Amino acid sequence: MEFSSKLLEHAVAEMSRLPGIGKRTALRLVLHLLRQPAEQSEFLAQAITALRSQIKYCRVCHNISDSGICDICANKARNHGVICVVEDIRDVMAIENTGQFRGIYHVLGGKISPIDGIGPSQLNIASLVEKVKAGGVEEVIFALSPTMEGDTTNFYIYRQIGPTGVRTSAIARGISVGDELEYADEVTLGRSILQRVPFENALRGQ
Repeated sequence: MEFSSKLLEHAVAEMSRLPGIGKRTALRLVLHLLRQPAEQSEFLAQAITALRSQIKYCRVCHNISDSGICDICANKARNHGVICVVEDIRDVMAIENTGQFRGIYHVLGGKISPIDGIGPSQLNIASLVEKVKAGGVEEVIFALSPTMEGDTTNFYIYRQIGPTGVRTSAIARGISVGDELEYADEVTLGRSILQRVPFENALRGQ
């Protein structure tokens, strides 16, 4: 792709680093910004700068937040004895959109994936285990995407918290095996939360 401007080329190159954005799409986005009033680009730049410099992670559940504790964990009306374990913030948003879950979350920040060099120590698993061992947790819901990596992560956590005797469950497999949770429709995801099953049954494929 030939560019008439080095500034344009640099902007397109940086934009195309984003997931799912190829060079042609990046070029369209950059040209769109050039056609808009200058303040629109400035607002975008300010929003990205503020995001990077001011964003925090909830010290309770590791969700992205504007403060030390996210709104969900700070909400006393939620059931803090029920913890839904998810991969990242996109899954929190997906489940919240169903309006079916009133507990709290624990964001792992990924899944165990030896092929990608991701082990348990690189995820927020230890803090979850400590939270369960501290008491007060009635149920842990495994809501990771039903992939091999997701099931491996679920089983690892299950083995870690099993001795505590806390009830464990997994979302019902209304979510197709191999699908990513964030792409599930809200009705299917909501039913999966409501119809969750004991994790032992999920291990046996029931």
